[in-house]
This record gives sequence, structure tokens and C-alpha cells, in this order.
Amino acid sequence: MKRLLLCALFLVLGSSPARAADERDPGTMITQAISRILEVLDSRRAEFTENPELLNAVVKEHMLPLIDEVYSGRLVLGRAGRSVSTEQLHAFSAALSNVLVNRYAKSLIGFSSENQIEVLPLKGKNTDKMTRVRTQIKLTRGGFVPVDYAFHKTDEGWKAFDVTVEGISYVLTFRNQIAPRVQAEGIDKVTADIIAGSVSLDE
Repeated sequence: MKRLLLCALFLVLGSSPARAADERDPGTMITQAISRILEVLDSRRAEFTENPELLNAVVKEHMLPLIDEVYSGRLVLGRAGRSVSTEQLHAFSAALSNVLVNRYAKSLIGFSSENQIEVLPLKGKNTDKMTRVRTQIKLTRGGFVPVDYAFHKTDEGWKAFDVTVEGISYVLTFRNQIAPRVQAEGIDKVTADIIAGSVSLDE
């Protein structure tokens, strides 16, 4: 379950083309993206069950526009990314994105309907620099898992840059695994290893 939830936001670190500013608020963005993905999943479940890779395009279409890809990539790299060029950052982000999209698409098959995901009202202090969208995932065995999405305001509208599942931040979790390798081996080597599938990313 954590694999699914951690991927729910950060499928996404590849760069995407510039687009007009999105005027929707963060809660609406998450609600509509999840609803649309699950709508397509319900209508093509047999097809996706047979070939989960077909879900990749659906996930990319509806989730990638919500993400501040470059900012998220830099956060994952942390201090290890200080000397990384724009080209290297984009290559790293695209490689990580492909890994996360594959994981998420496979895990989505287990969701039966959008009733399993509830977007809660905004709570606490929210600003342009940080607005947290709280959701909860209903588990088939009973109970809920809290999942919080962190957004900030950009020239293109609100963009997500982190997700926290049961108190565990995606950015911090993957930074702890990736940053030491980047410092020891270099960003190009780590990027190549991610593409080759030789980097094990645990949630």
C-alpha cells in the first residue's frame, strides 16, 4: 500500500512543456485527477489487468501536470544536487519518473472506485509557499491511511512537490537513498543506474 501511495504524487520528476496557468485550487486538482484516473480504470479494468503498462499513459496525462518537476527533483537530491546542471537534473528526473510511473500503474489495479479516496477540507495555516491537501485512503481490510500532498504557488498555478504518507515524506525518504549515491558516484552514474533498473528504491 505504501508503494501505491508514495507513487501517487511523484510519478513525475521528468520535465514537461510549459503550459498556461492552472487556476484551480490544490484540493480540486487532486480530486479531479484521481476521479478521472479511476474513471478510466473502471471502464478498462480488464484491459489494464491484462497489461498494467497501458495505465502509464493515463497516469502521466492526469498527474504530471500537477507537479513541479524541477523543484521536486532538486528536493530529492538535496545538497547533492548543488552542482548538477539543468540537463543533468532533467535526465535524473525523467529516469526516476519512469520508475515511479511503472510502480503506480501496477498498484492502481487494486483500487475499485474513487470512494476509496477522500479529499478532506483544508486545515491549518496554508500559504502560497506551502498548502497541504489532506486525503485518506480506505483500505480493503478496513481502516484508513492518511496521505498529505504539499503544494506551492508557481507562475503556472499550484504545483505539488511532496507527499507524506503516515507521517513519512516522499522527498526525505528518497533523498536519504539517492543523495549519498550521487555524492559518491556522480549524478550521471546514478541516473544511468536508475534507467538500467539497478537502483533499488525502497519506500
